[in-house]
Amino acid sequence: MWSVSVDGVRVYRAGKNDWAGAALAAENCAVFHEDVEEEIVADDLKSCYNCRFRRWTEASFACFHPKGGSAH
Repeated sequence: MWSVSVDGVRVYRAGKNDWAGAALAAENCAVFHEDVEEEIVADDLKSCYNCRFRRWTEASFACFHPKGGSAH
């Protein structure tokens, strides 16, 4: 579900349209924190797509929580 870039950032491998997968990843994440209302994009509130630590990339998003997320 995740890959790690050369600089140690976790990148979601399934891209920007894996709605069910991003929700499942957030359910299994101990550090999920819902983003502000203007940044909510997924219908499931608990989704990596709606996480405060998510940063969009060209093809997907990266998790920038300092302690990592579900894969750590």
